[in-house]
Amino acid sequence: MDAHELMGLCPVVPVVVLEDPDLAVPLARALVAGGLPAIELTLRTPAALDAIKRIAAEVPQAVVGAGTIITSDQVKAAADAGARFLVSPGCTDRLRGAMADSGLPFLPGVATASEALTLFEHGVTAMKFFPAKAAGGTAYLRALGGPLPLARFCPTGGITLETAADYLALPNVGCVGGTWLTPPALVQAGDWAQIEHLARQAAAVRP
Repeated sequence: MDAHELMGLCPVVPVVVLEDPDLAVPLARALVAGGLPAIELTLRTPAALDAIKRIAAEVPQAVVGAGTIITSDQVKAAADAGARFLVSPGCTDRLRGAMADSGLPFLPGVATASEALTLFEHGVTAMKFFPAKAAGGTAYLRALGGPLPLARFCPTGGITLETAADYLALPNVGCVGGTWLTPPALVQAGDWAQIEHLARQAAAVRP
């Protein structure tokens, strides 16, 4: 699987922040049951790597990845935990190199045409666009499509169920990332049925 194939797994990639690794497996099962196999666990909490490890070991239907990758050490830690893809909010040459060397598909973050061009120089054409809403949303991505026809984006940041289809309608968007699928209150309550319902809604989103 390469990064472009990763973006084809589902229209919406859940972006998950977990405080309790014990919730990782039932959460992943609910998302997969709802039709969203690709799951991004963000490395924003001490529980994240353990959560990735548990999902990788116990939910084989899930394609679990690590998000908020900002250092080379995190690349190795995520790969060792069983992550199957990597996502970063931005990118430097050193970080790009570490992600490429991992052998895993990765989506480096960009917010400008210049950042995209820098990645082009290294053969990278699949990227995360972040923060999507704050950086200009669909209008900005549409404008990038003309001069940068090779780039394909996974916009993340401020996207909702109501706006996801507008992003997915753009020819340079492969999928979107969404945090709305795993509200902390539902996760902490273990309301897996409702999370599966939210996943089914997202899996059905079409332009």
